[in-house]
Formats: sequence, structure tokens, C-alpha cells
Amino acid sequence: MALMYTEEQLELIKAVRDVAESEIKPHVTAADEAGECPRELFKWGFDLGLHMVEIPEEFGGMGLDYETCAMMFEELAKVDAAYADTFVTNFVAFRNIHLKGTPEQAQHFVDVTDANGGGFAAFCLSESCAGSDVASMRSTAVLDGDEYVLNGTKTFITNGSIASIYVIFAKTDPEAGGKGITAFLVDAGTPGLAAGAKEHKMGFRLSDTTEVVMEDVRVPKSAVIGNPGEGMSIALNALNLSRAFISTLAVGIMQRALDEAVAYAKQRKQFGRALIEFEMVQGMLADMAIKTETSRVLVNNCMRQMDRGDLVRKEGAIVKTFVTDAMQEVVSDAVQVLGGYGYSKDYPVEKLMRDAKIFQIFEGTNQIQRTTIAKILAQEYK
Repeated sequence: MALMYTEEQLELIKAVRDVAESEIKPHVTAADEAGECPRELFKWGFDLGLHMVEIPEEFGGMGLDYETCAMMFEELAKVDAAYADTFVTNFVAFRNIHLKGTPEQAQHFVDVTDANGGGFAAFCLSESCAGSDVASMRSTAVLDGDEYVLNGTKTFITNGSIASIYVIFAKTDPEAGGKGITAFLVDAGTPGLAAGAKEHKMGFRLSDTTEVVMEDVRVPKSAVIGNPGEGMSIALNALNLSRAFISTLAVGIMQRALDEAVAYAKQRKQFGRALIEFEMVQGMLADMAIKTETSRVLVNNCMRQMDRGDLVRKEGAIVKTFVTDAMQEVVSDAVQVLGGYGYSKDYPVEKLMRDAKIFQIFEGTNQIQRTTIAKILAQEYK
């Protein structure tokens, strides 16, 4: 591997690998076919403390650095990236509070997600009319005395029906566009807050993805994260972290695809020779390894930047775009190496290819990331 691991990191990676291989992997095929992950299967992740690894120690978490967390979640993503993303979404939601929230909000978030063995959080930003164009969201939050009343529908929300707590974005000033968006911390079970329609997806099917519906949801002023109107900037900074973490999940998929392709190429014989002895197959496998290692190093560097406090707006966009584009090539080549069997559900690379596509779309499409990168470059080269 291109990274230099500490003994502690190696121990944590091994702990994740052992549980993922023995307790989670045997159930992935059935869960993928069902389109949902059984709640009891998440017990193993909670037992490992995956919902708390990034939470600072002052709030009761493990306080691990982003670099180490990324290594652990890459390992988990080799077994199933959607399972891993269910836990990663907790960090994305917490990031909003860590950046702009109060200590009381942070502690409440941790208390809720760590209660009764562990719970999930949801980051509710996207809407049917507001994906890449977040400023066009229609959800509203109207001040009524000492409370805000939230109305609207969020779409494509990870953990939408299983979350214990929600970070919700709504417009407190609809005329102000993006500057009128405010972030709120809302507990599950609040009257008027409910999960809506479930998304039936091509891949990434172990991830719970639903609408989140708000009908006259009343929350106190203390539920506001930061100040009214700061929601857009809060969300974008949280997405910087999210892009880095989904990139580490992408590396996990790439490594699994490479592992499967090499193993198959060594045992499959054609014309009396193992596939791995053919020069064209060797070239494909070598390119897959190059892209995987390059992506891993790029992710690691971004994690180190976040560990020192950088917001990684440009760097996160670069990492997300490069890694997830490279992943499409790696998983496609894995299918090609396996030939007809690569297209069969009897072999895992078919699922890897289905899971991989969403990475170019969620957390900001790669087209939007390129626009972001270009805008920052225009500012830098004055």
C-alpha cells in the first residue's frame, strides 16, 4: 500500500475487517436483493463504535482523526459501501453542529445517536426541485412566537426513515435565495415530521434513502444551528467533509473490484493459460491498481488537510471528482476481466458496478464539482 500506517491504525483496520467479513458480508447479497439492510445488522457497526469514531472526546466520542476514520471506512466499504455510508452520514450531520452549533446542540446530538446502543442521523438538504441548485429549495420555516414552523419535503435523504435526529435546511427568508436558508436540529418523533416515499435504487441498496416530509413541524428557536440565514454556508462546509468521506468509500469499492479481478484472472484459464498471463489483461489490472493507489493517496492527503482545520472546498471537490470518475473505470474494467461472469449476479463485481454509479451524482454532481474548482481557480489566479 502507498500509505504508511501506524500500529494503532492497523489494529483498528483489522478490527473493522474481521467484523465486516464475518458478520456483515454473509448478509449483503440478501440485503441488496431486498433493497434494505436489516436493523439488527447494524448492531455490529454500533458495537465497533462506528457512529462515534469521529465525535470529539469532549462529547463522549472516540475523537479519532479524519485520516484514521477514512482508513477504517475504506475497509468497511470493501464489503458494502452503502452500509458504511449509513454511519458516515452521522459525521456529515454532526459537522454542521461542530462548525456552527452550540455545545448543548452537539451534546444533544451525541446523546440521541448514542442512546440504546446507537442511532443514526440524517442530513436533509436536497429536494425534488433543488439538487445541485440548493438555493431553489422550497421548504420553509416561519417564525411563530418562540417557535419555527417547518413545512416541505426533502428527497434522496440517507437514513431518512431510520434516523433518530435530523439536520434540516429550510428557508426563513424565501426572498433572499441562498442567503435565506437556515439549518435546524430536529429530533425524530417531533409531530409533523415523517419519512415519505422510499427510493427504489439501481445500487447502493443497503442505504436507507427516502423522502422526509415536514407538515407544520414546530421547533424552538434553540433548534437553529448557527444564525438564521447561515444555512447555505453551513451545508456547503459539511459537504466538503462528505465529499472526502464518500471518496474513501469509493476507494474501498475500487480495491474490492481489483481484488476480485486479480483473483479471477489468476484462476480462469483460456487457451491453456491463466488470464493474468495475457498482456492485455495485465495492462488492465495494472491500470486498475494505479488508479486505486492514486485515489487512496489523494483521499489521505485531503483527510490530513481536514485534520489541521482546512475546509477543503477546492480540495474536496478535486478528490471527489477524480476518485469517483476513476472508480467508474476500475469497476467497469473488473466486469470486463470477468467477462460474462462479470455481468452475472453470481459474482460480486456486478453489484460493485451498480453501487459505484451514484458516487458521480450525490454530494454534488461531478459536473458541479468541476464548476466549483474552476471558480476557485479564477479567484486564485488574479
